[in-house]
Amino acid sequence: MSLENLPPLREVIATHGLAPRKSLGQNFLLDLNLTGKIARQAGDLSGYDVLEIGPGPGGLTRALLAEGARKVVAIETDTRCLPALAEIGAAANGRLHVLSGDALKLDPLPHLQGPVKVVANLPYNVGTELLVRWLTPSTWPPFWESLTLMFQREVAERIVAKPGSKAYGRLAVLSQFRADPNICFELSPQAFSPPPKVTSAVVHIKALAAPRFQAEPKLLSEVVARAFNQRRKMLRASLKGVVPEIQAVLENVEIDPQRRAETLSLEEFCKLSEAVRVARRQG
Repeated sequence: MSLENLPPLREVIATHGLAPRKSLGQNFLLDLNLTGKIARQAGDLSGYDVLEIGPGPGGLTRALLAEGARKVVAIETDTRCLPALAEIGAAANGRLHVLSGDALKLDPLPHLQGPVKVVANLPYNVGTELLVRWLTPSTWPPFWESLTLMFQREVAERIVAKPGSKAYGRLAVLSQFRADPNICFELSPQAFSPPPKVTSAVVHIKALAAPRFQAEPKLLSEVVARAFNQRRKMLRASLKGVVPEIQAVLENVEIDPQRRAETLSLEEFCKLSEAVRVARRQG
């Protein structure tokens, strides 16, 4: 059987008893036109290994293979889905490799060859944590060239947010520090089974060769997390304890200690992080 001759997803779900489980954050996307649209947001897949998280019955998996991915490595925690995915693998002439387990615990890298793109309709309950991990590896450039991911629209807006907006926070800084994120399009709840209570959005994130500004990534992440953890407070209060003389450090990089975190640009956060690094070294 070829990919084109595989049965409709609703039939696959019925055959294998794949009623979506809320505990796993499952909302299946059954429209193959939409899964194809998501796959195409990742660009040309020929010559790429693709990492997919939470394939479920395999709607997006089919699209990635149909769009010419060299290989798809899919991590699925729901063992009920494995027979359905095995059927796709048989139709794909060995281009699908399924790893059974928790995406937060499994390391897919031994199964991937570069270049790699990540494309996934991420389960709501692990999406943000996976994104932060992919954005904060120990070395850069990362193993991935781009991430094409579906999130709740609220999360997508936090990824691309600009200073001064309510959505601007740690996720925006981490995403824009070493990558270029854009929202591709939105999907209504009715596109899914079962329909979630929120609108979803697909985000494309392209890794930059180097950070936009100089900063030590771990320290930048710490400073940003502390600043936004108490976002209603002035920086001199929210960053108290980062270094003994935080007010002087802020003034040295020409940041008013009375400003709040959401007003700082990415460049200012990087300058502040570097100043904190110097102050700790001298202290």
